[in-house]
Amino acid sequence: MEQLRVHFMNFVNYVYIVMDKKTGDIAIVDPSWDLLKIESYLHRLNGNLKAILLTHSHLDHVNLVNPLLEKYSPHVFMSIQEIDFYHFRCKNLHPIKDRDLIKLGDTEIISLMTPGHTVGSVCYHLSNHLFTGDTVFIEGCGFCDPNGGDPKDLYNSIQKIKRKVDSSVQIYPAHSYGKAPGFPLSHLMDENIYFQFTSMETFVNFRMRPNQIGLFNFK
Repeated sequence: MEQLRVHFMNFVNYVYIVMDKKTGDIAIVDPSWDLLKIESYLHRLNGNLKAILLTHSHLDHVNLVNPLLEKYSPHVFMSIQEIDFYHFRCKNLHPIKDRDLIKLGDTEIISLMTPGHTVGSVCYHLSNHLFTGDTVFIEGCGFCDPNGGDPKDLYNSIQKIKRKVDSSVQIYPAHSYGKAPGFPLSHLMDENIYFQFTSMETFVNFRMRPNQIGLFNFK
């Protein structure tokens, strides 16, 4: 797995490249901003781009989908809820649901529906890695988009991650606020305030508190 730090103006994103060692098949999680940097890694790996895994439909996660489709024609995966609500469209688009299996060569990737940041946000579980998009960060969790986001759903999604994902699994979000991706879930359980709440009401009140600052102070 390769992680690429890419940026445009004040947006700083992490893009992840996964390669099946046996077949050389490659998947990219949330391709954005820097096509040349992504393609240089593809050439270095000398594999075949077979899949794009989209955690949600915000522009800073999908803006390189079409350029990559034009050149490599991979399959594109996004949750059916996200596709239907936001009317996301592209070639080779495959709608997925909770616990769907995506095969990348001999590598198995499981989708985990985690709405809240958007209607159809999804994480991708790959062996000891969980790619979380904007659902959770090492230091916090995503804001709830006024167009379809829901703090109650986000609370339930975090509780689901706590139940379904082993504490040793490494967390790879799309953004950092200072801590590098790759901390185990156990670290978030101990240090991330949004993992401490056991009351939905308290979580919602804190997540939706007024006058928040630094929401886009990505590192």
